[in-house]
Amino acid sequence: MATKETTDKYIKELMFDYGEEKTDKLIAYLDMVLDRNQHINLTAVNDRDEAVQKHIADSLAICSLPEYKDAESVMDVGTGAGFPGALLAIVSPEKKFILMDATLKRLKVIDEFAETLGISNLSTLHARAEEIARKPEYAAQSDICVSRAVANLSTLSGWCLPFVKKGGYFISYKGENYQEELDEAAKALKKFGGQLKRVVQVENAAEEISGHVLLVIEKIK
Repeated sequence: MATKETTDKYIKELMFDYGEEKTDKLIAYLDMVLDRNQHINLTAVNDRDEAVQKHIADSLAICSLPEYKDAESVMDVGTGAGFPGALLAIVSPEKKFILMDATLKRLKVIDEFAETLGISNLSTLHARAEEIARKPEYAAQSDICVSRAVANLSTLSGWCLPFVKKGGYFISYKGENYQEELDEAAKALKKFGGQLKRVVQVENAAEEISGHVLLVIEKIK
């Protein structure tokens, strides 16, 4: 369970890993989301300590992966309030991010927050993945495509893999029932050129197993 003690401990870890400036931006972004959440539905999580754990810690879990470290361009499909894309853009200013969502009002909020905090390496895209994935300016243009809590893996494979370059990766944030989704997505993965490379267990801010995993899927054709 998220507590102020675990939150404070995690923020100190963020300071150590990313420095004071980036950590301050991460916390500021989250606080802005929670404040705006009173007027527009951005997140179901209202408790700040829980939000630090469920949004910041979970979003940044990908940062330790070599596939992410090597990437220069990242597409976030179904970004919602900017999780994980906006938070990743804060800690990885050397990478370029496209945050896509079908809800324009959420993207306008992300644009506003990014301008306020000086997050200059992200752009937002108002679209449905299934409608633009094969457009030349987006098809096979990203090193990595990420998606967090949007749809089942079978559907996501069809949405996300078309954006990924051959040799790149689709990384899906999933819950503890991931194996069932993997089994059901076998045909879709094959159809869209994806192959599971590995499953990475995510730890939460309290350094316990969160039940979340990262499915690292390589685009092989």
